[in-house]
Amino acid sequence: MKSIDVQGQNRSEFGKKGAKALRKENFIPCNLYGVEKDKDGKAVATAFKVTTEAVRNLVYSPDIYSVNLTIDGKTVKAVMKEIQFHAVKDTILHIDFYQITEDKPIVMQVPVKLNGLAAGVKAGGKLEQNMRLLKVKAIYTAIPEKVEIDVTDLTIGKTIKVGDLKQEGLEFVNAKDAVVCHVAATRSSAMAEEAAEA
Repeated sequence: MKSIDVQGQNRSEFGKKGAKALRKENFIPCNLYGVEKDKDGKAVATAFKVTTEAVRNLVYSPDIYSVNLTIDGKTVKAVMKEIQFHAVKDTILHIDFYQITEDKPIVMQVPVKLNGLAAGVKAGGKLEQNMRLLKVKAIYTAIPEKVEIDVTDLTIGKTIKVGDLKQEGLEFVNAKDAVVCHVAATRSSAMAEEAAEA
């Protein structure tokens, strides 16, 4: 997984009014949930702010990153956990980060890349990708930039499901019977099959 540096500052503005004031100054309110827990077992949060420019390459990218997050001079390793956008303007309203360590597994969404020319496509079918992202669980150093799937042997009518995927050090969190991709029959493939049978 690639890494990216993000600079932030502690914030004292809270609630809707505080968040609105921050956004007027081109800041995004954020929380960092650490590895420490409170007496109720909930992750302790650090409130901070970043500029839109500081997170532009992290947010507007198809890639996934671990984040070297520096808040007022103190750096921790983190991942972006959740992001909220304005429903109309599409501006960033809030970001949650989660602190990571080398020994504790995390869950992240990873892009799916299909490799090869499917046998079913050669026969006139159409390869359809049902899932563009997969949820995986692993220590962050074991999480790949992409989950690569070989579709070469996929014939018409056949599917690849989450339960079919195996990658060392990774646990796939999505439902096992969820279809990642399949080759659908087309009119030309049906006509070719009819001709072959005739």
